[in-house]
Amino acid sequence: MDLLKPNENQLFPLVIFVTGGGFFLAPKYNYLQQRMALAESGFIVASIEYRVIPQGKFPDALIDIKNAIRFLKANANKFEIDKTKVAIMGESAGGYLAALTATTNNYKEFEIGENLNESSDVQAAIDIYGLSDLTKVGDDFSKKIQEVHISPSAPEAIFINGLSLFNKGGSIKDNLNLAEKANPINYISKNTPPFLLMHGDKDSLVSPSQTEILYESLLKNGIDAHRYIVKNANHADKYWYQPEVINIIIEFLKKIFK
Repeated sequence: MDLLKPNENQLFPLVIFVTGGGFFLAPKYNYLQQRMALAESGFIVASIEYRVIPQGKFPDALIDIKNAIRFLKANANKFEIDKTKVAIMGESAGGYLAALTATTNNYKEFEIGENLNESSDVQAAIDIYGLSDLTKVGDDFSKKIQEVHISPSAPEAIFINGLSLFNKGGSIKDNLNLAEKANPINYISKNTPPFLLMHGDKDSLVSPSQTEILYESLLKNGIDAHRYIVKNANHADKYWYQPEVINIIIEFLKKIFK
């Protein structure tokens, strides 16, 4: 992981950044400008790596992220972290994984690895143009693109089923039980923290309705949630580097952690 922290000797809230990469990549150097802005605003920011295809499939990435959270909490004094104030933030596939990590607060099934005496629970979640229902990623797009998303070669299908070289493969529709298990909506509970969701109305990779589905489910379950639509923004384009966007994130975190 990469760690950014304010240059002061005191405890700071922690933001764990989960990069996107279509489940095939996890480049922890992404989103540097936004991470720097968070660190300058008084947060320690850890950008982590996780298993990707073909080394892993669901739920390996989730297990890795929870491992990273427990590691950071176990070393909280060393890194000057206030482990009672932890947020998770991600974009694209990372936004999906951030949402899944937050909604599975207090679910022991995914607590595998080291530092198991620490909790991987988080107190806030930021989902930037992330997925939610992996069976509906292309719903807002043309019929041709929808067909791509239900093919065995779609990233979400391989994330669930693994590569056919090592597994039986198949489309996302061929393993609906596991797709349901990989849906953060199905874990929302009283333990789910406040959410900030953001999506561009011109997103051409992940249907904007993906964050809307999650947002509505959070509200339905009484979870504090806010969703912003960034006009004219595509997937991971220049619009996401606007100061207005990062300021919304910083103000959300400051409100949660006071």
